[in-house]
Parts: sequence; C-alpha cells; structure tokens
Amino acid sequence: MKASDVRAKTSDELRANLEVLKKEQFNLRFQRATGQLENTARVRQVRRDIARIQTILRQKRVSDNA
Repeated sequence: MKASDVRAKTSDELRANLEVLKKEQFNLRFQRATGQLENTARVRQVRRDIARIQTILRQKRVSDNA
C-alpha cells in the first residue's frame, strides 16, 4: 500500500482499513507462534501498513485542528 493511496482515502475508510489490518496482524502472530506461518514477510508488511495509516490519520487530525 502506497502512502499516496492512503492519503486519497477518507478518515473513516482509513479507520476501517486499520481495523482489518490489526485483525490480520493478530492472526499472523498466532500463525507464527503455532508454526503455521508461510509468508513471514507479510508480518513486516502489515506492521508497516498499520504505521503508515496511523501516521496519515494523525496528520489529517492535526491539519483539521490547525
């Protein structure tokens, strides 16, 4: 997911996407703990996507208050 794609979405869409990614991250952690995780790179990708969305949500919140 590119930052430009994330910036194009509304705050509500970003929050919904964030919720989906956090659930996926939770499931990936369980898969790793039980040895069932096949795509280990997905853990890093999901973590970075979560951080990217949180950063852009914060930027939008700050710009709305300014």
